[in-house]
Amino acid sequence: MAITDWPAGERPREKLMQQGAATLSDAELLAIFLRVGVVGKSAVDLARDLLNRFGSLNGIFAASQQEIAEVHGMGSSKYVQLQAIFEMSRRALAEQMQARDVLTSPQQVRDYLCLKLGGLVHEVFVVLFLDAQNRVLVQEEMFRGTLTQTSVYPREVVKRALQHNAASVIFAHNHPSGVAEQSRSDEQLTHALKQALALVDVRVLDHFVVAGNSTLSFAEKGLL
Repeated sequence: MAITDWPAGERPREKLMQQGAATLSDAELLAIFLRVGVVGKSAVDLARDLLNRFGSLNGIFAASQQEIAEVHGMGSSKYVQLQAIFEMSRRALAEQMQARDVLTSPQQVRDYLCLKLGGLVHEVFVVLFLDAQNRVLVQEEMFRGTLTQTSVYPREVVKRALQHNAASVIFAHNHPSGVAEQSRSDEQLTHALKQALALVDVRVLDHFVVAGNSTLSFAEKGLL
């Protein structure tokens, strides 16, 4: 059945206008973006196919152009539009973090990091450098690959903190395995970085482990 044949209150666009975007499922939101389905499938059906194939919205955004094109009804133009929406979302969250104290909106930081790291298939270590008001000055990728105590050099993080005149930092890295749990190497690295930064009076506010849409906070677990 085509979406136009659905009751008005169940159609994604009408539902969004009447009840707000937050009330829609991932499939319904994606269907609004897709606009049309394919023969035998509505836009919602096609959206569900994408979510089933890639596991989540983050998985869809992280998929390559070739992977997206393999889904019937998708093509290069849809891939480009998806990437544009994804990047706009990331930039909007980054702007908000630059304008306010991140400690007053920890969920915003988690949302940004999930968008930034959640769908990656390789491990990445990033640092958010913050000013004295806990606003993000800049975020930088410091390492890509398997994370160990020796893979991220404390002197490089200290050097960048001084260059940015940062008062504090937040670390984050992803676990492509999908498990948001800290390892012994994660703990050792965090301790080494914290010690090095303490010498130049830069505080470590948190270290997040990101796995898909899940995050683990070192600060909340009492590991800092």
